[in-house]
Amino acid sequence: MEKLTFITLRENPSLKEMAAEWFHSKWGVPKEAYLECMESYLNHETEYGWYLCMDGDQIVGGMGVIENDFHDRKDLSPNVCAVYTEEAYRCRGIAGRLLDLTVNDLKDKGISPVYLVTDHTGFYERYGWEFLCMVQGDGEPDMTRMYIHR
Repeated sequence: MEKLTFITLRENPSLKEMAAEWFHSKWGVPKEAYLECMESYLNHETEYGWYLCMDGDQIVGGMGVIENDFHDRKDLSPNVCAVYTEEAYRCRGIAGRLLDLTVNDLKDKGISPVYLVTDHTGFYERYGWEFLCMVQGDGEPDMTRMYIHR
């Protein structure tokens, strides 16, 4: 049976390159953009962190926190971003545990509320998120859902 561990990137900074490549492979955002955000976090320039679920030495889930997740409501910040769980690991509560880790870590640092944009309905509500409003994604023709965690 696998042993999953949940960590912040600060707990294991040596995972930075692997994590940036992993997030890039899931979302297509340039690896350099992830590295830049991760460096700011690791250098304590920001408390907007990166959170990983590991199965041994493999990343199987993760998410980050950034100022704005490519939408027009710059006042709704910070944003959870890049939420992803490997398909073979879904429906095991990994994303929920990562969301809780992220929100609690930020609250401990005095950062609340937190926002996220998604097309999913019914998923984030299970973890204490509330639908807030519709926002316009950068370069997107359709509006997308914005959630808040207070």
